[in-house]
Amino acid sequence: MQKLLFWGLLPFIMPQAVYVRKTAPRFAGAGGPKTGVAGKGKPFHLVAVGDSIIAGVGAGQLADALVGQTALALSQMLDARVSWDAVGKIGITTRGVVDRLVPRLPDRNADFILLSAGVNDVTALNRVSTWRKHLSCLIEILKDRYPTAVIAVAGIPPLSGFPLLPQPMRTVFGIRGRLFDTAARDEISRHRHTVYVPLEFEPDPENFSSDGFHPSEDSYRLFGELAASHIIEEFNSKERVK
Repeated sequence: MQKLLFWGLLPFIMPQAVYVRKTAPRFAGAGGPKTGVAGKGKPFHLVAVGDSIIAGVGAGQLADALVGQTALALSQMLDARVSWDAVGKIGITTRGVVDRLVPRLPDRNADFILLSAGVNDVTALNRVSTWRKHLSCLIEILKDRYPTAVIAVAGIPPLSGFPLLPQPMRTVFGIRGRLFDTAARDEISRHRHTVYVPLEFEPDPENFSSDGFHPSEDSYRLFGELAASHIIEEFNSKERVK
């Protein structure tokens, strides 16, 4: 029903979509090094890969974006030293991550993987089934490359509340986003040591950067803590069964 509703309403929002694409502010990714370290103690390594959330759009430095904040939260929860690498690109789809970013991933071992992909598949009108195949392929590639890592996959955020999107476009893409998020939950559940990180939050304007589409630094901190908590839960479960 939701699929039919989306495709039925799509022709009516296309002029809005074209206008938003032309007029939306274009922010660069976060500055600073694409590698870093948080905490002291036993060493762990985090690799973050994916779209503009991994590139840190909305934050001044990557250390204050999702990758840095997740590493900081992990270091505090583990009382450890967590080094990190960020491999992100603005506007990239999940297939693009496979083709363009995976070859750039560090060769060193990783204990934790943080993946953000899917919003650009939503806005590019990719089919849910096609996107799900690409997500499954990407997870398997990451598992082969980092066989001992816990993989955390960020869910699709509530597009129905994004300030940048006007109505009714906001509602229509919110419907589409929920379909993708449901598919993500189901697909992720099929992969061992892979966890879904829900991005369910109150879409108040203050939770966004000034572009109305990407998180503020405070939101990145909260998302990082949430991602770390899901990673730690799976990591502890994985360690208990060794």
